[in-house]
Amino acid sequence: MDDLLFDLQLVALGISNGAFYALLSLGLAVIFGMLNVINFAHGAQFMMGAFAAWMLLRFAGIGYWGALVLAPLIVGAIGVLMERLMISRLYKLDHLYGLLLTFGCALVIEGVIRNNFGSSGQRYAPPREFQMLDIEYGDFFMPGYRVWVLIAGTAICIATWLIIEKTKVGSYLRAATERPQLVQAFGINVPLMMTLTYGAGVALAALAGVLAAPVYSVHPAMGANFIITVFAVVVIGGMGSIMGSIVTGFLLGFVQGITDLVWSEASQTVVFVIMAIVLLTRPAGLFGRA
Repeated sequence: MDDLLFDLQLVALGISNGAFYALLSLGLAVIFGMLNVINFAHGAQFMMGAFAAWMLLRFAGIGYWGALVLAPLIVGAIGVLMERLMISRLYKLDHLYGLLLTFGCALVIEGVIRNNFGSSGQRYAPPREFQMLDIEYGDFFMPGYRVWVLIAGTAICIATWLIIEKTKVGSYLRAATERPQLVQAFGINVPLMMTLTYGAGVALAALAGVLAAPVYSVHPAMGANFIITVFAVVVIGGMGSIMGSIVTGFLLGFVQGITDLVWSEASQTVVFVIMAIVLLTRPAGLFGRA
């Protein structure tokens, strides 16, 4: 019985990790699906969100709940500047140019943070009130903060999907992606919409960073540790598919949890094995349109 509870704990933690995968891949899918830009700086922007939360606490005395609002806004504003000054110039070019530019931006961001704050991790403790959410039964223990991450991640993913798929703003976004000249003819400021869309995708990455800060130590490489797996999630779900990113993120977190029980050494590799199988059998992804 105790072994079973411990196994369930590993699976539950895997699903909680899936919330981070879903949130990060959601931001990537929004940017690629709406703007056709492969944003390789997404991991660095995730890290910026975590560092923004840590700096708000250390230098301004603003705690977790304030950081949960302010950090995505700050990093999202930086994303808006990036889009206006650099990325907007590449929309009519091949995807490779956007990939190379954002990869370079990621290296610069990570280098600046490392030079100023070092490579060692910074501790960011979650608020004590999350202890009320702790789930404990025998050998099974799920920290309350992990429960919060699962709830918050799911709610944010669903809300984003509803905005894009079920609202007038979302319909304008989708139309602007396919027929920008036609949408602009109706008086809609398409360049501004694209700028705000990139900023929103970056803000989602920063929000995931704030949520991740109490779970993982805040350090310059934390985004690099996530981004390759998150790209695999986006490819498996279907490039640009919002629902595909959400479902695949949580699903792969669950699969990693199961793999951790059977063969822990393969828990990180299994994502890429699944990606290879999907690319061979369904190149557009599980939810992508061929």
